[in-house]
Amino acid sequence: MPGTASSITADVTVVGAGAAGLYTALSAARAGARVALVSATPLAATASYWAQGGIAAALAPDDSPEQHLADTERAGRGAVRRSAARVLVEEAPGVVHDLIGLGVRFDVDERGDLSLGLEGGHSRRRVAHAGGSATGRRIVRELSALVARHERIEVLERARAAALHVVEGRCVGIVLEDGRAVVARGTVLATGGAAALWARTTNPPGSLGIGLGLAHAAGAELADLEFLQFHPTAVVGVPRREGFLVTEAIRGEGATLHGPDGERFVDELAPRDEVTRAIVDVLARTGARSVGLDMRAIDPALFPNVVDALRENGLDPTRELIPVAPAAHYMMGGVVTDLHGRSTVPGLLAVGETACTGLHGANRLASNSLSECFVFGARAAAAALEEPAPSSGLPPAPPAAPLPMPTPATREALWRHAGVVRDAEGLRSLLDDPHPLARLIATCALRREESRGAHARRDFPRPDPALDLQHAVVGCDGGPALRRWT
Repeated sequence: MPGTASSITADVTVVGAGAAGLYTALSAARAGARVALVSATPLAATASYWAQGGIAAALAPDDSPEQHLADTERAGRGAVRRSAARVLVEEAPGVVHDLIGLGVRFDVDERGDLSLGLEGGHSRRRVAHAGGSATGRRIVRELSALVARHERIEVLERARAAALHVVEGRCVGIVLEDGRAVVARGTVLATGGAAALWARTTNPPGSLGIGLGLAHAAGAELADLEFLQFHPTAVVGVPRREGFLVTEAIRGEGATLHGPDGERFVDELAPRDEVTRAIVDVLARTGARSVGLDMRAIDPALFPNVVDALRENGLDPTRELIPVAPAAHYMMGGVVTDLHGRSTVPGLLAVGETACTGLHGANRLASNSLSECFVFGARAAAAALEEPAPSSGLPPAPPAAPLPMPTPATREALWRHAGVVRDAEGLRSLLDDPHPLARLIATCALRREESRGAHARRDFPRPDPALDLQHAVVGCDGGPALRRWT
């Protein structure tokens, strides 16, 4: 491959070292590829490390991919791309067994069988955990160790992508902030989501939609940016732990939600959009800042990291209700890809929360996201290796430029005007925001004149059947255009 003194060459470049990026890199390396893995943080310090959810897969005798598909489509509120969901449900069991083969130790029962949890929106116990609510930590730690030891993977830690290198419409690599270029036949973005653009969030500070911005600047289409999922049970009013997510699996084991009057007000295992709106309604009606999560009857040994984190900050979940309220959690939109991770720019792929296959529709089914990382990570690795090698004599990569960062005012504006409930007046005010992704989010949300899943509008309070399976797609020429995905 072509290269210069200031460039690195690889078969596949993966940007991001969360669950999706690590597994994509390992999949490519196991296929014989030379891989460059770009990580802005040290390995095992990504957002995936803190993921409390598990991996959803039809592994139980009373379960099936068809039932998993039905639950995914029901949670997705008429916007799930069935072809993508079918890929996920059919291939998720295989990736769980592959992870076991790689050394990930999932929780088992007294018979040695996988211990499967129940989460909101699932009709069966099908969520595999590793270390209870420490699943992300255990998986990322194990995969990071494998990546660090792999002879075909070069890890570039504390390196940040500043731009994609596009030549005659094809992505041939990336440019790092320090000016180095990484040249590859396939470049895979696995940079996570954008929920930290909102003022109140469960995400770490770096989840700012960096990959979405890089891809869009290079000409790639984005879609479904109006579908930002709010997690219903994030801690309120605790210094240093504001927005700390209390995993849905705790409600799966029997924890309940109570309003200021002490009464339960929602089916705790309904899909997330429903539980979130029910909490917001209670807060609006009562003026309270939070509702109470009662997990006093839950065995603390099942969720040790949650219990320990709460106790370290002055809350004892075995004795008192935990104050919770919704927070921005998961971006269901992202870089438009096919079922193999390919974007609309040749040579550029995306996986995990960075990508939008249409799998999640308008409301992600709990724990489908980790399954997505692995299922589509393996597919993207194979697709990247099918791309042609860059030709010799490439023009110089563009100079690195600072990526736009959101101001506190942007984050507050998104929370206020593109929060759990939004309307046209507030969304229009975001069209003048200095951050480009905030403007695109508002553009997509304005185009969807209905309420569906995570997108709830005061001025259009009901779903519009004409918008079933329609996705708001934003290209570089404006938009968005509504497209039907099946």
